[in-house]
Amino acid sequence: MTTRPRQRILDNLESVYRDAYERAKAASDERRMSDLDAAYQREQLLLEVLLDIRDALAAPPAAAPSSAGDGPIAALETIRRITKLR
Repeated sequence: MTTRPRQRILDNLESVYRDAYERAKAASDERRMSDLDAAYQREQLLLEVLLDIRDALAAPPAAAPSSAGDGPIAALETIRRITKLR
């Protein structure tokens, strides 16, 4: 399965919010503009976390023994990689 590039996803998020922000600005709706700004920042952060998790799950295990397979040791290794992200 091909995943979309990280920057393309973030650019799409920005585009959606920028359109809504510009409509609110044209309507002189200061409250809506403020709400959109806060929502954009929150969703951008959540999306970046999800992308980090996606990248961690897609990465090959770091020096995992070949006998680990898909068992509990492999699951623990995945959790360890996710918690070490940024």
